[in-house]
Amino acid sequence: MTTILFVTLVVCFIAQKILEATARGFIDNCALSLQGLREGRVYELITFQFMHGGIWHLAGNLIGLYFFGRAAEDMFGGKAMLRLYLLAGTVGGLVQVGLAAAFPGLFAGGVVGASAGLFGLIAAFASRAPDDSITMLLFLILPVTFPAKVFLMIEGAVSLAGIFHLFGNDGIAHAAHLGGMLTGIFFVRGHAWLDGLNLRKYTGRRTPRETASRRAWKRPRKRSEEVPATEFISREVDPILEKISAHGIHSLTEQERQILEAARSKMAKR
Repeated sequence: MTTILFVTLVVCFIAQKILEATARGFIDNCALSLQGLREGRVYELITFQFMHGGIWHLAGNLIGLYFFGRAAEDMFGGKAMLRLYLLAGTVGGLVQVGLAAAFPGLFAGGVVGASAGLFGLIAAFASRAPDDSITMLLFLILPVTFPAKVFLMIEGAVSLAGIFHLFGNDGIAHAAHLGGMLTGIFFVRGHAWLDGLNLRKYTGRRTPRETASRRAWKRPRKRSEEVPATEFISREVDPILEKISAHGIHSLTEQERQILEAARSKMAKR
């Protein structure tokens, strides 16, 4: 799904540039604006997410999508990731035009870009794996590593500062970014509450290894006490250790934690 979104954004940008040169009023009819919604162009809540202000605007969002889109897709599955992306973009757009309605002198103008949806993915990733490390290139040169939750707090602070125009009129839809982030946070919290913290079970999407593991549990098998320790570790524990390495121990299900406890007991008896 990340690859599909990536290619779609590139294709839409090329189409946008062609239509800007050939179709009068294209931007006014597809970029998100308070006036457009008042005139009934509700589709702008979707179209604005696939348009960009320039090649560097597009490139920045593509880089973010490449890293955080893959992480979110791995966590929640492709369909849930796409729903989150579009929902975060839509909510972010509504927050932006809501402030434009309340403060027309400060938030006027059309909005384009995938940033709100991208910030939803970032917030969901940071909420699900707050202690996972993120490495960023400061000034595109100096690598800086910090926990995902710190990165989210920094981005939230920057968005709030931008909403209050502490950076001046920089032309960035900070309110849309903040709306996208809040959507990502509530997405994780809501799904965790509905599914007892087992997000992947709720979305119905698993990695091939998890799917194979789940099918194996459905087949008749020996009790863990009857399986030799070496076989038990190779069959049951190694996939779980790989999952911990990739996503952290917080990603384990209750069943997987029980398997680790059984392995610990077996090793203690050797």
